[in-house]
Amino acid sequence: MNNPFTLEGKTILVTGASSGIGKAVAIQCARAGANCIITARNDARLSDTLMTMDGGSKILADLSTKEGIMALVEQIDGKLDGVVCAAGVVETQVLKLTDENDMQHLFNTNAFSAIRLVRELVQQKRMNKGASIVLISSISGVKCGYVGGSIYGATKGAIEGFVKATALELAPQRIRVNTIIPGMVETHLLDHSDIDKEQIEADKLRYPLKRYGQPEEIGYAAVYLLSDATQWMTGTGILIDGGYTLV
Repeated sequence: MNNPFTLEGKTILVTGASSGIGKAVAIQCARAGANCIITARNDARLSDTLMTMDGGSKILADLSTKEGIMALVEQIDGKLDGVVCAAGVVETQVLKLTDENDMQHLFNTNAFSAIRLVRELVQQKRMNKGASIVLISSISGVKCGYVGGSIYGATKGAIEGFVKATALELAPQRIRVNTIIPGMVETHLLDHSDIDKEQIEADKLRYPLKRYGQPEEIGYAAVYLLSDATQWMTGTGILIDGGYTLV
């Protein structure tokens, strides 16, 4: 039987694949049959991701710089059937204490890295017709906000705005562009947070499903958007938030 959800025969690039959501996306794509090219800045952690996958390859790159993005694209052999932009950082700081360096760092990593990468891939014609581009967004700045999250939320709002027009521009090539909009996902970022365990457990109760998401659940959504099952889906976002924005 034909399986529209498989990634067999597809070459997929996953950024931010050394940890968290990016790592989970890469693992799930590989399990779905994709030939994955994974990239991040941390060589040791990226190698660890590769060891958990069946095949694939890695390219070390710093996507917060234009030079790093160009170097990455130059090392990709052939054309891509899909890209997942999962590289990003979360930083909480109230607006009045935010300086130019803080803003530049967040926008370079969370927004400009994905925008520049997609632009470079399109300009160099490195995407196959019918390819799928997936950008990891957030409910923060798109569906809601929190104190200290103004700049982080702005970076995710920028991603959502970028997707709408880019989807129209790439539609003649049948290249789809979509986002995944997660609520809080349990990653190692929480291990280094100033929020204690009791506060985290209390926050989980604010979600109708009474828990945070798991990285692999975002990976499942990425596989769906990369597969042929979503050939008629572009310029939209999949909300995965445990019901948080319902209340």
